Amino acid sequence: MFTYQKSSRYFAQIAEGLEELGTKELDKLGAQDIKSGYRGFYFSADKATLYRINYCSRFLSRILAPLLRFDCHSAKYLYKTASKIDWPALMELTNTIAVKANVSHSRINHSQYAAQCLKDAVVDVFRNRTGKRPSVNTKNPDVLLNLHIQNNKATIYLDTSGGSLHRRGYRTQSTGAPMQEIVAAAIIHLSGWNGKRPLLDPMCGSGTLLCEALMHYCRIPAGYLRKRFGFESLPDFDPKLWVSVKKEADSKTRKLPSGMISGSDKSKEAVEVARTNLKNFLQGDHIELAVKPFQDVRPPKNTVVICNPPYGIRMDAETEMKKFMKQLGDFLKNHLKGGEAYLYFGNRDLIKSIGLRPTWKKILISGGLDGRLVKYSLY
Repeated sequence: MFTYQKSSRYFAQIAEGLEELGTKELDKLGAQDIKSGYRGFYFSADKATLYRINYCSRFLSRILAPLLRFDCHSAKYLYKTASKIDWPALMELTNTIAVKANVSHSRINHSQYAAQCLKDAVVDVFRNRTGKRPSVNTKNPDVLLNLHIQNNKATIYLDTSGGSLHRRGYRTQSTGAPMQEIVAAAIIHLSGWNGKRPLLDPMCGSGTLLCEALMHYCRIPAGYLRKRFGFESLPDFDPKLWVSVKKEADSKTRKLPSGMISGSDKSKEAVEVARTNLKNFLQGDHIELAVKPFQDVRPPKNTVVICNPPYGIRMDAETEMKKFMKQLGDFLKNHLKGGEAYLYFGNRDLIKSIGLRPTWKKILISGGLDGRLVKYSLY
């Protein structure tokens, strides 16, 4: 038996700054005995809960199932120990694999070398038994293994998510540097928007915030469009139970009323990309899109504006950036009376340039940016 089968314990990875959201979400989805760890949480779960967390989580990055834990003081011992694992129980010869490793404070001090040793052990087990070996696919593997070595103690995990859960499947096209889906989901959640007031993104780009708002309101599971999960490779995977879990989650979805969510952008290309991405959802055509600069948008009364303004990477001159932010502040002040705005600043130094008094600020780290989500109440 593998370690996770004996303990029913797993590890959920999460981005820095989203720990509180992740804990509450794990609890809501049925996880038990949740304990904090480095960049994530250890938790207990039965099979149905493991499937449900992978399928429904909006904030977690991936769920790892420990296969084996052992003392590891050399690359030779790593290879020898990994060679004893029954890899054919976890994958077929025709499956592709990839290995990610993280090492710290150990005699093996090179992550890439550690990953190579584990990969060699896996393929050699197949080669010794069949004369053939599985192929490596680093971009979209059928089986993804994670190796963690800290203080000379190693754990080999199977990624039950089958890749980062931020890859929802709706982003078939993109423009520039789109916001990561998990960050967008966190912004929608932290805004408290519940559909009682219209939502507008006047700088929608490729539509990530719009897609996450749609999924949030319609209660569409975050993994609805994903074609496969890593837990399907586990030796005790229960296909009938997975179908049941999926059916239960899908039964809670609801329709999106027309006019509830809208977006616009000055770029015609961006709006077309957003429209293409939204078409991945049956309700996507209920989201109104327009090609126009935010200065020309006139939001309905009591609208909630949620957007990710450019923060310097996409606009060069500092003076132009400050001028842009001042225009955005004036737009909100003049045309959003009685409404609320939630703006994500990748460059928090620009907050003071908008000329509005924040109601609150929340730390939200994205792609290495120490950003802030700021709420503005317009009275």
